[in-house]
Amino acid sequence: MKKPILIILLVLLIDQLIKIYIKTHFALGEEYKIAPWFIIHFTENNGMAFGMQLAGQYGKILLSVFRIGAVIAIGWYLRDIVSKQMHPGLIASIALIFAGAIGNIIDSAFYGLIFNESGYEPSKLFPQGGGYATFLHGKVVDMFYFPIIEGHFPTWFPIWGSEEFIFFRPVFNFSDASISVGVILILLFQKKFYPKKENLTPPPSTHGTSEETKVTP
Repeated sequence: MKKPILIILLVLLIDQLIKIYIKTHFALGEEYKIAPWFIIHFTENNGMAFGMQLAGQYGKILLSVFRIGAVIAIGWYLRDIVSKQMHPGLIASIALIFAGAIGNIIDSAFYGLIFNESGYEPSKLFPQGGGYATFLHGKVVDMFYFPIIEGHFPTWFPIWGSEEFIFFRPVFNFSDASISVGVILILLFQKKFYPKKENLTPPPSTHGTSEETKVTP
């Protein structure tokens, strides 16, 4: 159990250090271009991975409850596969998914309590006036932006003709990346992670079935 715990702690440490640094050093919408295809762009969202979200306060609560339930289920599954000594790659993949889910829950649960609202200036940690939101109503911090390909759809293209095209458009964080890596590893190596059980029962013996029974006169 030591290795998955180490993975979880390492992912959470890196994730939170990056988020706290971005939150306290970048104004909302500020960006820093590392390369044309790699940009640090500070944004926040109320919802799921890669900027997707549910509208309204009830949507936020619903999403937070769903996240907590998912983390409990993933944690139970992780403990189960560790106890069964399943493939180390599967255990590591589930640990990455588990850590990523917890990382975003931390933002949602606590960032509204310990930071002031992000705006034209960087936020402050533990501000005198208190945080910007209540428990479970915090915003998730995102910062990684990879506009690898930019251009416009051709004029003849259905629906989006002449509109701007960017790949990859979503802005995400280290937790999102951890979840994605875990899922991709499972998809790529599922045959190794979930080997089919071989039928170990030996086939019935046919030896002697064709011999005739000798009758003693």
